[in-house]
Amino acid sequence: MCIHLALCDICDTSLLKSSNMIRPPFPLRDGILLVDSVSPDYSCHCVISSKMSHRESSHLEPAARIKLLCSQGESIVVDPNIPLRRYYRSGLEMVRMANVYTEEGSYENAFILYMKFMTLFLEKIVSHPEFSGHSSVDKTNNAKKLKEILPKAEQLKARLTEKYQREYSIIVKEQKLQEERIKQKQQEEQRIAKEEEERRRRQHEEEKQRRKEIAEEEQRIRDIQSFHHNHPKTAWGDSPPAYDAVESLAYPTSELTIDDYGQDKRVTNTSSLPSVPSRDLKPVAPAVPTVDRSSKPTSLLSTKSGGLRGVVVPEELMSKFMALAESNTLRNVETCGVLAGRLAQNQLVVTHLLVPKQCGTSDSCTTQQEEELFDYQDKLDLITIGWIHTHPTQTAFLSSVDLHTHCSYQLMMPEAVAIVCAPKYDETGYFTLTPNHGLSFIANCQENGFHPHPKEPPLFQTAEHVKLEKNSSIKVIDLRN
Repeated sequence: MCIHLALCDICDTSLLKSSNMIRPPFPLRDGILLVDSVSPDYSCHCVISSKMSHRESSHLEPAARIKLLCSQGESIVVDPNIPLRRYYRSGLEMVRMANVYTEEGSYENAFILYMKFMTLFLEKIVSHPEFSGHSSVDKTNNAKKLKEILPKAEQLKARLTEKYQREYSIIVKEQKLQEERIKQKQQEEQRIAKEEEERRRRQHEEEKQRRKEIAEEEQRIRDIQSFHHNHPKTAWGDSPPAYDAVESLAYPTSELTIDDYGQDKRVTNTSSLPSVPSRDLKPVAPAVPTVDRSSKPTSLLSTKSGGLRGVVVPEELMSKFMALAESNTLRNVETCGVLAGRLAQNQLVVTHLLVPKQCGTSDSCTTQQEEELFDYQDKLDLITIGWIHTHPTQTAFLSSVDLHTHCSYQLMMPEAVAIVCAPKYDETGYFTLTPNHGLSFIANCQENGFHPHPKEPPLFQTAEHVKLEKNSSIKVIDLRN
């Protein structure tokens, strides 16, 4: 009960409150709980509800950003068709990856995974039909893990809240500065417009006065002419003085301009007004600088491999695997192994090849006593990254059985890779199910054994996110003996 109340304090909502959960559109076939922290596809067998980018969310208040992370951690659906032990296995891998993210400073990713773990095992797991009869050992160990994780999640929440508050303060300050720049620009534009209006008003008044003066002068001349016309004789004699006839008086035309200091100038014999002197606006303020932010939850979506983290595979893996599989290959029997490793610097690095007890045929391979495999992984905190197997007499491809086998791996982790070694044709293939078609198609397929699948659209593809590393080594653990 204490754990439950403390969790409520982390996400500011009650775990008993129903969340907007989106169920994958397919029933899982021998499914494994997906535990990838920020994948947009089927993270922890759930769909992340928010598509908001880190850049967009950074403009939210800190409390809203924390709630957004919580919502990503709470969207979990428990599928009754998945064995309960798979959930407990996947829960351990959630914690392992969350711990790595914390050590590397990727606090958002770590917080989301911790929230998923707590939501799953505090609220959702009890709805599984196997829960009441499941081993008390798993439940006890899980309860201990919850008590261990709770303070970590609280510390991360405090750290993220402080980080978000700093970022939000910077953004608010930048917004205020930008608003002030815009206000100053508007005020300057208004001042210039007002000055221009005043200049035009003065120009109009001066032009009006000039025309009035010209009209008065012309009227005075006409009055003089009229006077002489009406009084041809003078008191000095019978004949009028010999004046030249005045037909009209010509006056120089002038147009009014205003110099840079607002003074009048008369321009003689000009045809048009000079242009108004330009007034340069103050330079527009630069755009608000982008705040440097690390550890974004959405950073994995921006890689060249369509949002998948890179998978680093040592080159010597294939040769070592083929060496231990040689006796089976000579007998036309397939051999399989599990690729395990660690999360480091946002990459999944294959460090161990685990070869479990198994039973193989010419076209299939089935693992046995998986508990030994799990125990070894738990001791070294290893994450399952994929699997490898041979095709002794065929080319490198994924058969219908291989597709169903790999579906469980890829539902668990979108980056999971299937490596196929075909010694007869000297081929090695690195494959994944196509995320937009193959994954859901195979998960929906109810057929068993070998059976035909449509070839178009493709169900699998070359894994472009796999990188071969010459300088990395692989540790081989053969559990068959």
